[in-house]
Amino acid sequence: MAAQQALLRRMFDAAIASAQPALCVPPHLPSPANLGTGRLVVIGAGKASAAMARAVEDHWNGPLSGLVVTRYGYAVPCRRIEIVEAAHPVPDAAGLAAAQRMLGTVAGLREDDLVLCLISGGGSALLPLPLPGLTLAMKQEVNRALLQSGATIAEMNCLRRHLSAIKGGRLALACHPARVLTLLLSDVPGDAPMDIASGPTLGDPTTCADALDIARRHGIALPPAVRELLESGRGESPTPDHPHLARSAVRMVATPQMALEAAAQVAREAGYTPYILGDALEGEARDVGRVLAGIALQVAQRGQPFATPCVLLSGGETTVTVRGGGRGGRNVECLLSMALALQGHPRIHALAGDTDGVDGQEEIAGAQLTPTTLQRAQALGIRPADALARNDGHGFFGALGDAVVTGPTLTNVNDFRAIVIDAG
Repeated sequence: MAAQQALLRRMFDAAIASAQPALCVPPHLPSPANLGTGRLVVIGAGKASAAMARAVEDHWNGPLSGLVVTRYGYAVPCRRIEIVEAAHPVPDAAGLAAAQRMLGTVAGLREDDLVLCLISGGGSALLPLPLPGLTLAMKQEVNRALLQSGATIAEMNCLRRHLSAIKGGRLALACHPARVLTLLLSDVPGDAPMDIASGPTLGDPTTCADALDIARRHGIALPPAVRELLESGRGESPTPDHPHLARSAVRMVATPQMALEAAAQVAREAGYTPYILGDALEGEARDVGRVLAGIALQVAQRGQPFATPCVLLSGGETTVTVRGGGRGGRNVECLLSMALALQGHPRIHALAGDTDGVDGQEEIAGAQLTPTTLQRAQALGIRPADALARNDGHGFFGALGDAVVTGPTLTNVNDFRAIVIDAG
């Protein structure tokens, strides 16, 4: 059992390491020689943005300046780029002030200047600048409701874009007439650029009507001022064909698929055949857990569709519709649901974790599942089904000593799930 648990952790660590900004950012930097007489201004937001800024400083020979906002605890010392910390996943006043200052940083630029925008997951909460007529408190209220609603990340960010004075391409508009190069570290299913931190430098093909429909479908009670702004159309974002976005380019520097491939190599070296089931799995976390358990059981019991020993890898971003008051996150919810479906199968081990080191609102990345998980829980008087009903995945796995804690990883390429299935 110890060998399988060690393998799971090595795969998770390899996935995180593959997306470290020091490795993936430098190959995408422009040459200082191509800048001419213009300035380089660095801005950015996200859990990995400070580490991305440090990678820029370490590999840029010319002058530069800038401002980047990251999550509390995720700052990395920089010499020329100012690093600001703010709250995630519910925004705070520090993020609001940072967003205001960022717009000021890019004001008045010239055509020969270049804005290098460093964006990673978490940027939506870290740049909470509301449109006129809205307040930070309103955005916080909507954000909390979204986090508990079961909405997908694409749906969340659609609504966020139409309430923001900086997202949905508005930051790129503020940079005009300078050129903008955005380096993206993807944390969203499908790697859709506009959904990474709500696309502050990308045109938005969605509308206020789309945002209202999302709120209706998920039963989100919008503050009156928010509803009025959306119904009036005042929250419409610049579209992708807006002329002031013509000088804005985007490059993807790290993705969930790259992380899964790094984990797959670790599995091969350990003698397991890896199979990547997908890098963009979505749905209710407990439902995804049951489906993955069903696939794992078919493999273990019937050798279909894969022979053992093997590892099943997947990524994406599940959702949790909060019904209880437990300490939960989407990864531990998925894993707890998987445990109930597997019923202690002796040859199946698993790990689920968030590559940013934070599952839900806990400073815990995720957890591991072993064949003895349910047995040990019962010995402690813990009822797994009750824990799942309370959305208490962190409480459940923490009591067993099976939580996975990484600390700030300084990157974010979405969720990671690995299932080790030994030969019969």
